[in-house]
Amino acid sequence: MKSKYDRFARKDFFKGKTREEWEKWAQASRKTLADLLGLDKMDHVPLMPRLVETVIAEPGIKREKVLIQTEEDVWVPMYILIPENIDRPKVFIAPPGHQGAGKFSVAGVREIPAVADAILKYNYDYGMQLASFVAVCPDCRGFGERRDEALQHDDEKSFLTSSCFHLAHMAEPLGETVIGMCVWDLMKIMDYVLSRTEWDTSQVSCLGFSGGGMQTLYFSALDERVHNVFISGYLYGFKDSLLILNGNCSCNYVPHLWEHFDIGDIASLIAPRNLMVQSCRADHLNGYRGLDNVYEQMDIIRAAYRLYDAEDRIIHDIEEGGHCWHDTHLKEYIDTFRIR
Repeated sequence: MKSKYDRFARKDFFKGKTREEWEKWAQASRKTLADLLGLDKMDHVPLMPRLVETVIAEPGIKREKVLIQTEEDVWVPMYILIPENIDRPKVFIAPPGHQGAGKFSVAGVREIPAVADAILKYNYDYGMQLASFVAVCPDCRGFGERRDEALQHDDEKSFLTSSCFHLAHMAEPLGETVIGMCVWDLMKIMDYVLSRTEWDTSQVSCLGFSGGGMQTLYFSALDERVHNVFISGYLYGFKDSLLILNGNCSCNYVPHLWEHFDIGDIASLIAPRNLMVQSCRADHLNGYRGLDNVYEQMDIIRAAYRLYDAEDRIIHDIEEGGHCWHDTHLKEYIDTFRIR
C-alpha cells in the first residue's frame, strides 16, 4: 500500500506558478473535493430553527440549545454560548472532535463526569474559552445526541464514543462520506449564523481540535464564508498519518481522495484567508516522522499564500506534549487576525 501510494497519490496537486493559474486550479479542486465528499447527494431543505432551552452557563454567558434541519428529517442540536455584556458579538463555529461527547465538552458542560474528564484531558472546552464571542458548538454526525442507534446507550463509554464506523458503512456505498455530511451540516450552520441579525457576522471564524480540526479544514476549504480558520491537532500528510496509522476513525477516510490531494493541497484552498495551525511535538497522529510530516504540508500551504503575498496570514503554533488543544496564545492570535 505504501508503494501504491507513492505511485498513484496526489495527481491533482497545483503545478502552476502564477496566482491566476492557482485560482483556476482552486476552483476546479473545490469541485473535485466536493464531489469526492458526496456533497452532491445532500438534501436541500429549510433550516426550521427551534430554540429548545436557554440557561445561564456561567455568569455573563447565556447558553441556548437550538435545533436546525440540514437534510430531510436530519436535525443538528447546537449549544450556542452568547456573551450577555457585548453588543453585536462576532461569531466562532466550534465543531467537536472525538472522545468528548460532541458539543458537551466544547461548550464546557462539566456536570457529566465523563465530559469533565475529557475537558481536563484535552483542554476541550474551547467554545467556553471564546467568552467574548458567540460560540456555536454543534453535535456533528455520530456524536453526542447524534450517535447512531448501535451506540445510543447511557453508559459513559458509549456517550463519549462516536458512531462514525456505522455511518461510513452506510454512506460510502451510496456515494456519501462521513466528513462530507459533517461539512454539509457546517455549511447549513453557517446559513443559520448569517440569519442571526443581532450578531456581527461580517467575519465568521471556525475553530476545531482533532476531529473538529478535520471538519474545520474541509469546511473552510470549501466554504469561503469562513474568514478566520483555527485548526488544532489535524494537519499532517496522509501517508504517515492515515495510511501507515491505519487504525484511525472511519470519518477520516474518503474513497479516491488520496489519488487527488494531500492535506496541504486541501488546506491551501483556504488561502489567502487567516489561518492558524496548531501542532504538538509529541502528537502521535503526526506519524513516525513527527513534525517533519507536518512541515511538508505547511510548505504546500505557504506556497499558495506566497502567490498572494500573504504569508503573514499564516501562524504555525507548535506546542509541547501530545494530542491536545492549547489556548495559551489564543487571544494573541485573535488580536493578530483583528477579530474584534
